[in-house]
Amino acid sequence: MKYTIIALLLIAQTVCAQKQTRPNVIVIMADDLGRGDVSSYKKGTIQTPNIDKLASGGVRFTNGYATSATCTPSRYAFLTGKYPWRNDRAKILPGDAPMLIDTASTTLADMFKSQGYNTGVVGKWHLGLGDGNVDWNKDISETPNDLGFDYSYIMAATNDRVPTVYVENRRVKGLQSNDSLFVNYDKNFEGVPTAISNPELMTKLKWHHGHNNSVHNGVPRIGFMTGGKSALWVDENMADEFLGKTLGFIDNNLPKKTQKPFFLYYALHQPHVPRVPNPRFAGKSGLGVRGDVILEADWCVGELIKKLKKEGLLNNTLIIFSSDNGPVLNDGYYDEAVEKLGKHDPFGGLRGGKYSLFEAGTKVPFIAYWQGTIKPKVSDALVCQVDFLASFAQLIGAKQTSEDSQNTLDAFLGKSEKGRGELVLEASGRLAFRQGNYVFIPSYKGNPLNKEVNIEIGISTDLQLYDIKNDPAQRFNIAKDNPEKVKEMQSAFKNATKK
Repeated sequence: MKYTIIALLLIAQTVCAQKQTRPNVIVIMADDLGRGDVSSYKKGTIQTPNIDKLASGGVRFTNGYATSATCTPSRYAFLTGKYPWRNDRAKILPGDAPMLIDTASTTLADMFKSQGYNTGVVGKWHLGLGDGNVDWNKDISETPNDLGFDYSYIMAATNDRVPTVYVENRRVKGLQSNDSLFVNYDKNFEGVPTAISNPELMTKLKWHHGHNNSVHNGVPRIGFMTGGKSALWVDENMADEFLGKTLGFIDNNLPKKTQKPFFLYYALHQPHVPRVPNPRFAGKSGLGVRGDVILEADWCVGELIKKLKKEGLLNNTLIIFSSDNGPVLNDGYYDEAVEKLGKHDPFGGLRGGKYSLFEAGTKVPFIAYWQGTIKPKVSDALVCQVDFLASFAQLIGAKQTSEDSQNTLDAFLGKSEKGRGELVLEASGRLAFRQGNYVFIPSYKGNPLNKEVNIEIGISTDLQLYDIKNDPAQRFNIAKDNPEKVKEMQSAFKNATKK
């Protein structure tokens, strides 16, 4: 009996030790950041020394992808482990859209929480809130807190869309009872000025396309808003605000205090428009405000690394750094992103960009770092954000699966060069298909150039086939010269996209 008790105690101690040694996991997701915007990819001129620290100390992927060339769909895939084209609503959402992810489904945060993790999200959300009839002056019924996150501090959509307020858990932060907030995406409120009726209000940025509704903080936005002045954000302080909440989450969830590991989704808002850097970074890049906010984002990453180091967490924290989609220069404002670009190449030598089926739309910076566990290397493995669900399940001992997420943990940890065999990519409802070193794009009608942002969106009435190993810039469509390969890719694409 005595030895049985001792054996049970030893088993219990072992189990506890295993729980305590499970890593914290932090996913840092930039917004519209290209591979060329990260200096470790050696394609651009801007310097990102803090992101480079992660790259030089971890795995820098040359074939890392978001699922989509726009933000809402790619974030949906990242959190659910499902391709966004399986959900007809997974498109760029307005700021008052209902929750895109079914609260009855299992998300990445749900999975971590089920394994005893404390969970949090800070930053850009853009996956909808509530049921589509949100009263911003009361508790919001459906928020990230209903998708497995213990704590959330977010903007509802994007920094160019109303409402321009922060939502903490279920309430608009700082909103006073005598200062009600109202939002509408169909029509303006009576007597409320817009960028068109009152252009003199645009003291910081002027709209180029699509951003001519309500004006706040000298910046015109998408959508109409009135009231809520007590809660409105200041764009220049947004990076500091989100960083402060991120560091605060770590303080409140230190494993040595809680006896639990944590999962944190840190959703940077840079370099999405409107680009309004803190004065500390204004003019520092020499590339205009787009370059300045990238320096700001890199500084935020550095502050996070400092915090983890100070708290002794680097050796037990897996950090993933990536972007929700590829880069864009002029995305709706006159901010000199094009004029001051110089020799910098955000697209990293790739064709396309945000909104595009070409490589620059979805091939993004992708770095995995875990001090003392991941050995520094550059990996050509094909990896994708949709695989976080299955891969992290393997990491923490969960049994979570989904129809699209694959376990590529060994590739993420740098133990294997084998990632995915194939991948379906999406841009504005259209699909492309990568298998091995080939990319196939079906025939699509429409204008091949998005003139507003000056980006090729990758469509043609001709079938397209590219050998991206030998032609990474996708300059040569080899479909006509390789009919058998086209048939093979068409068949594989059809099988991969069965709903």
